[in-house]
Amino acid sequence: MYRLDSLLRRRFSRSGQATENACVTVKRTGLRYHNRVQRSRNVGLARALSKLGYSSRSEATELIRAGRVALNGRPQRNPEYPVNLAQDKISVHGRPVARRKKIYLLLNKPRGVVTTASDEQGRRTIYEFVDQKYPWLAPVGRLDKASEGLLLVTNDSEWAARILDPENHLDKIYHVRIDAHADDALIASLIAGVRSDGELLRAKNARVLRGGKRRAWLEIVLDEGKNRHIRRIFEQGGIRVLRLLRIAIGPLQLGDLAKGSTRPLTQAEKKSLDDALVSRTKAFRAKRSPSNVRQGETGSGSAR
Repeated sequence: MYRLDSLLRRRFSRSGQATENACVTVKRTGLRYHNRVQRSRNVGLARALSKLGYSSRSEATELIRAGRVALNGRPQRNPEYPVNLAQDKISVHGRPVARRKKIYLLLNKPRGVVTTASDEQGRRTIYEFVDQKYPWLAPVGRLDKASEGLLLVTNDSEWAARILDPENHLDKIYHVRIDAHADDALIASLIAGVRSDGELLRAKNARVLRGGKRRAWLEIVLDEGKNRHIRRIFEQGGIRVLRLLRIAIGPLQLGDLAKGSTRPLTQAEKKSLDDALVSRTKAFRAKRSPSNVRQGETGSGSAR
């Protein structure tokens, strides 16, 4: 029997008009995605290039500091220089940069592959499995080298940031194979959590999918994302993770997509993720509202 707990104790344009409800429809491979945009908001130059889908913000910063970026025809070396995407013109290497079509891909990441664009150790990366016809794309979050399964890839850095924002954190479901017997005590310990490097690591929910005397398959649900979250939980109990597969992010399911394959999100899938993000944000903010805090304090006082 393993008991982990016992083993280790609003925005406006320059004219003053609100732009929150502005909508743009982007087409790609026959799909239509509806995204909220703020057309007149000033942002830093590096972020502007990222929002336009040209590169990541860090890559844009390097280009700007190297003098390869011009704003309205003049070289600009300050990555934080304010830019109005509705009015200003940006060029890189002398070529105008236009807003690129938004791309949202689902990748079934294989084991043994890292989620970086390039690797100093020469390891395989996820970009081996992304069609070269696409422009710059970046993974939404990470799966470590030994993990596999559902990974989102996009050139929409703002959308990716919303997916990763703790306010919006969508439930993620994993199937995990361990080299230990799984019983009710283990499941309870996963939900209660353990402390590792000063962090409380726990599962929102967990259940046994298939069990044996020496090994078991578990389904684990996380509503927060910390580095090597699941592996670190089991490490505290001396339990080895044999396989770790992410099968869902919010309402989005991996399904039967072949290992190493990618496909665009459908319009319905993209909308379901966006709707889920809105719901989570509302719930998070409602929970933290002053009225709820006061009610909680009143309730706890009366319970005494």
